Amino acid sequence: MFGATPHAETNALLNRLTQHARPLVVSHGGVAVGVVSSNTTLAVRGALLSGADAVKIDVSSSIDHIFYAFHDGTEPESLGVEQNIQTMSAATINGLSYQHRNRPGRPARVERLTNVLTAFKGREMVFALDRSWWRWPTLLKVLDGLQMAEQCLLKVPAWEFDAIDKLRAHRTKYPVLAICSTLEELRALPHDDAEVNLVGIELIALDEESPWFDAEVLAALRRQGLLTWVNSETMTTGVPLFADHDDERAVAESPSAAWSRILDLGVDAVQTEYPWLLHDLRELRS
Repeated sequence: MFGATPHAETNALLNRLTQHARPLVVSHGGVAVGVVSSNTTLAVRGALLSGADAVKIDVSSSIDHIFYAFHDGTEPESLGVEQNIQTMSAATINGLSYQHRNRPGRPARVERLTNVLTAFKGREMVFALDRSWWRWPTLLKVLDGLQMAEQCLLKVPAWEFDAIDKLRAHRTKYPVLAICSTLEELRALPHDDAEVNLVGIELIALDEESPWFDAEVLAALRRQGLLTWVNSETMTTGVPLFADHDDERAVAESPSAAWSRILDLGVDAVQTEYPWLLHDLRELRS
């Protein structure tokens, strides 16, 4: 079971999902194919239809504190504007659309975060909310109003101690996924602090010299009640998030070439842009 006993009710959904199938298939922003844009309700629906158990959603905020499902910094290619969305008012953002997805009479609008989340309230699936930790505690109050704590897994870098302190002070104990590159970062986390609902670790590895490629290290994490999560992507800067076991390799060679090494390690969740390929590989190996 992942997470500490005091938070068993909040973590029940995550534990049900991992008991049903492992690794969890995590869709990066949902499935953005054809007329569908990432970080939208349709993208999430596409991910679930493609076999995903969870969907990673990026969080942005307007200057008047309205939250949107959007990865800031992608405005020029996504929205056709140079201005960062986080410097805009909600009224301005509401008029934006994904221009390359627009069709006559059917603009593809940037969606409010709450609209995306509540469209799936009560479903047997989890949202991993990324790029949100510097917006706490304002965002946490918004999430409280949704009453979806067991469906909202919050990502935070292990070194963001101020953000973790905000979680500690907040009444609702949302499940937390700490992003770690080293054992030192792992050790600095609040493992025995009941005020922080630490359920798992996102493992970042530049190459296979990383301790995260040691099956014994991963087994020790699981004995501590920590879920292990791998991001199967290489960033646009060229930095790999889990060596060369990435989405590009899954397409260029095969899903097995990209992910079998990861699955052999026994990780509990894999994040990918191609959830259907990972789902099929998981089924073949089951």
